[in-house]
Amino acid sequence: MSEMITAELVDLEIDRSAGTKEAAARALAERMVSLGRVTDLDGFLADVAAREAQMPTGLDGGIGIPHCRSAHVTEPTLAFGRSADGIDFGAPDGPADLIFLIAAPAGADDAHLTILSSLARQLMDEEFTSALRSATDAESAAALITGGNGRTGGEAAAGSAAEEPTGPQPEDDPPSAEPFRIVAVTSCPTGIAHTYMAAESLESAAREAGVEITVETQGSAGFTRLDPAVLAAADAVIFAHDVPVREKDRFAGKPTVDVGVKAGISRPAELIAEVRAKAARGEATADVGPSPVDNAGDSGDGYGTKLRKWLMSGVSYMVPFVAAGGLLIALGFAIGGWKIDKAPSVAEHFVWTDTTSWAALLFQIGGLAFAFLVPVLAGYIAYGMADRPGLVPGFVGGSVAVTINAGFLGGLAAGLIAGAVVMGIQRVKIPTVLRGIMPVVVIPLISSAVVGFLMFLVIGKPIASLQSALTDWLEGLSGANAIILGVILGLMMCFDLGGPLNKVAYAFAVGGLANPTEGSLKVMAAVMAAGMVPPLAMALATTVRGRLFTKTERENGKAAWFLGASFITEGAIPFAAADPLRVIPASMAGGAVTGALSMAFGCTLRAPHGGIFVVPLIGQPLLYLVAILAGVGVSTVSVILLKGARKQAPSESGAKAEEAVTEERVPAAV
Repeated sequence: MSEMITAELVDLEIDRSAGTKEAAARALAERMVSLGRVTDLDGFLADVAAREAQMPTGLDGGIGIPHCRSAHVTEPTLAFGRSADGIDFGAPDGPADLIFLIAAPAGADDAHLTILSSLARQLMDEEFTSALRSATDAESAAALITGGNGRTGGEAAAGSAAEEPTGPQPEDDPPSAEPFRIVAVTSCPTGIAHTYMAAESLESAAREAGVEITVETQGSAGFTRLDPAVLAAADAVIFAHDVPVREKDRFAGKPTVDVGVKAGISRPAELIAEVRAKAARGEATADVGPSPVDNAGDSGDGYGTKLRKWLMSGVSYMVPFVAAGGLLIALGFAIGGWKIDKAPSVAEHFVWTDTTSWAALLFQIGGLAFAFLVPVLAGYIAYGMADRPGLVPGFVGGSVAVTINAGFLGGLAAGLIAGAVVMGIQRVKIPTVLRGIMPVVVIPLISSAVVGFLMFLVIGKPIASLQSALTDWLEGLSGANAIILGVILGLMMCFDLGGPLNKVAYAFAVGGLANPTEGSLKVMAAVMAAGMVPPLAMALATTVRGRLFTKTERENGKAAWFLGASFITEGAIPFAAADPLRVIPASMAGGAVTGALSMAFGCTLRAPHGGIFVVPLIGQPLLYLVAILAGVGVSTVSVILLKGARKQAPSESGAKAEEAVTEERVPAAV
C-alpha cells in the first residue's frame, strides 16, 4: 500500500479546484500524471467516466470511490481528496467528503487487488474514516491509509481475512443450535472496490445476526471458488453483483436473494433477514433467479429502466447475426445481381467455376443467419428477464412470430411474454423433490406451451396485422413525412453514440430488413448514414482546428476516420466523454441533416452494416454520399464554433495564456 499512495497523491482541500465529480477526478488524476502513474490524462478520465456511467460510485457515509482499470495506468495507484462542501457521487445519503480515486492497470495482478480490497474493507470502519476526516496534513492522511489504523496494508488484509468466519464456533463456546449458514457472491464491473466492500458489509452484518457467512468475491482478475462442502451445507444464498455470477449453477435449489452490489453494501442486514425468511418458507430460486446485470438488479430501479435493459439484452445478442447475415446477403447481391434471390438451393445445384453459384452460396448462408434475428431477439430479451430458463420459451415465441409473419414487433412481444411467464413460474412454491428438474424440464415445458399458445392463438395475429400496417406505412412514406422520420432517426442515432437510443433506432431499421420494402430500405439507409456522421465530424474537426483539441483527441481523430467510414458511431465517444455539452449537440445536428437528406433523396440500403464499404449496394449512392458529407459539415462547423466560443471566454491570465494551457489539456466539461 505504501507504494500506491504518497503525500503527493493527497489533496485535503479539493474544493479549491473541484466542485463536481468530474472535476474532482481530474484534480486527483493530475497528481497521478505528475508522478508518472498515469500516461494519458484524458484517456484515463474517459475510462473513469465509463465506469461511473455503469453505476454511481458514491457510498453511504460520505464516501466516493471513482475507480477503473485502464491501459493508461502504469502501476496501481490511489489518490485521496477531502472536500469540506461535499461532492455528489450519487450516494443515497448525499455528497461525499472523502474521495478515493483508484487507478489499476489493465492487467493488475491478484496481489495488488488484495491490497485494494483491504482499503475497500477499511472504508466500512467508522474509526478509520473519522481519522481521515480529522487528519491535519497530507502526510498524516497518507500514513493513515497506508497503515490502516496502525496496521500495514498487508496486515490489514490479513486481519480482514482472519476475521472472516470460516467454520463453526469454537468448542469452548458452542452454539445452542445449528447456526444458519449463508454463502454469498459479490462482484462489480472492475472488481476493485464495491466487490470487497459488499463482502465486508455482509460479513459484519452476519456476525451481528449470529449467522455464518462465507463470501466468494468475483473480481475481474479471477476468483477462488467456494469449498463444495461449505456450499453444500449452506442454507441460503445472497448474490450482490453487477456482472454475471460465474458458474451460477453451483447454487441451484437454494433460497436466494439476488440484488445489485450496492445493496450488499448499504443494507446487508435486510438482505440476511430476507434470505432467512425465504428459507423458512421453503423457497428455492438460485437456479432461475433473474440477473441484475440485465434487469437493473436493485429494487430501486423503475420499470422503465428494467424494460430498457431487457430490450438491450436482446438487441445486443441480435447484432452479430445482423452483421454477418446482412453483409453476406449484400455480397450475394453485389456478385450475383438483384435476381440472386431466385437462384436454386446450392445444396442441389452448385457449379464451382460459376460466380453466380458462389453469389447464391453467400446469399443463402446470409439468409439463414438472418432467419435467426427474431428468435434471437426474443430469446435474449427473455434471458435478460429470467436468465437461462427464459431462453427456450423466448426462442419458441420468436419462431412463432416468424411463422405467423409478426416480424420484429412479434419478437419483442414474444420475448417479454416468455420472460414474464418464467418469472411467474419462479414465484410458485415448489416441493423439494421437484427442484432438481425445474430448470431443465418443468420450466421449459410449461413456459414454451404457454408462450406458444399466446403467440399462435391470442396476440400473434393482432401483432402481425400491426406489423403489416407499419410496413405499409413505411412503404407509403414520401415528402415531408419521410423527411421528418429521417430527422428523428438521425437525432436518435447521434444522441448517445451507440447507447440505448442509438440501438433502438438501429433495431427498428434492421427489423424492416427481415421483409424488405422500399420504405424499410430507405429507413436502413438513413440510419446508417446518420450513424457515420459523429466520428467523421470529430475526425475532420481535429484536422482543420487541431488547437481546439488535446493531443490525445487529435490522435483519436485519426482513428475516427476509419471508424466513421465503417459505421462505428462509438468512435465519437472519447470526444463526447471529455466535452459532452458541445460534442453531442453538434453530432445530433449533423445526424438530423443527414437523415433528412437521405430520406429526401430516396436512398435505399439492403446491408445493415458496412458504412462506406457497401456504397455500391446503395440506391442513389452519389446522393447518399452528399447527405453524409452535408451532415459531417454541419457537425464539424458546430463543434468548432462551440469549442471556439469556450476558448474565447476571459481569464485572469489573458486569452493567450488560456490558449496555451488548453493546448495541453481540455478543461472539465461544464
